[in-house]
Amino acid sequence: MASPGSPVVLGIESSCDETGAGLVRDGKLLGHAVASSMDEHARYGGVVPEIAARAHVHSLTPVVHRALDEAGLTMADIGAVAVTTGPGLSGALQVGLAGAKGLAYGLGVPLYGVHHLAGHVAADTLEHGPLPNPCMVLIVSGGHTSLLLVRDLARDPIVHLGDTLDDAAGECFDKVARVFGLPYPGGPAIDRAAREGDPKAVAFPRPLTGPRDDPYGFSFSGLKTAAARWAERHAGQELPVADGAASLQEAVADVLTRKAVAACKEHGVGTLVVVGGVAANSRVRSLAEERCQKAGITLRVPPLRLCTDNGAMIAAVGDLLVRAGAAPAPLDLSIDPSAPLEYAALHPVARAARAAAATAA
Repeated sequence: MASPGSPVVLGIESSCDETGAGLVRDGKLLGHAVASSMDEHARYGGVVPEIAARAHVHSLTPVVHRALDEAGLTMADIGAVAVTTGPGLSGALQVGLAGAKGLAYGLGVPLYGVHHLAGHVAADTLEHGPLPNPCMVLIVSGGHTSLLLVRDLARDPIVHLGDTLDDAAGECFDKVARVFGLPYPGGPAIDRAAREGDPKAVAFPRPLTGPRDDPYGFSFSGLKTAAARWAERHAGQELPVADGAASLQEAVADVLTRKAVAACKEHGVGTLVVVGGVAANSRVRSLAEERCQKAGITLRVPPLRLCTDNGAMIAAVGDLLVRAGAAPAPLDLSIDPSAPLEYAALHPVARAARAAAATAA
């Protein structure tokens, strides 16, 4: 039974191949559960949207009940529902939103639409407490590589400093792993193989790190191609996978951490938060720690269980919005598969208001 105070927020995440539910109150994680359809996608070497959507249909209700059981709560204890409304796979997002609307309507509680990437940012608060204002956030996942200047996540606009121009870091890992003959998902497979390799064995390029390049933009397509060409040169021979994996991982970690630390210095920010699935990569974590320590920057990285997609991170944003007094979304809330990251909350009224203000200006 929930105790008096702020409402318990149920968060639902279904943007890709993980169905997640989490329960948060006053910044504290009470319980969460995740079901993944990753094994069903492995034979295709990537996520198949139709398979993901069907898996969400089957998993959503059981995952919510598992999260409630872990927290020792019941449906009656839920005081608000937050759900990922974008970005992500359209069919997958629709399943999560439909479930969230049904729960919010049935329980008579407010509904909040949450930006998926804001969820990744908020995930760290569940482990390390409120984010410093300001802080620099590096989001690295299968579909996103972004540098953000974050102030008050619930109230202030998020300053987008840079994004990936083509393949995200996680996507690069997935595609190169396939070329190297490693299993899907590629990130963990590359990380495991790299342990036995020499990170200096192959001189892979460091894209967009020249003095005239985009200082906060990322591009991993060229690195992916360079790795594929290196593998092709070993045709008919045994491919030194460990060396290739270690060298690729070093190149990715070098670019990510170099740009993130430079952004902190330029903007006078003393804390770097690294989130997203690729934040689980051992070399990304260790090199970020090394460079932040040298630069006098505090590094925050969520525990591995909160790096990949999960409902707890969406509940964390919902909890922040509730405590900030943000207006809930209407029940005609819709998904936005390519939603830009301006604010943590996503709903049509807010987007329309910003568009009207921009037009008037």
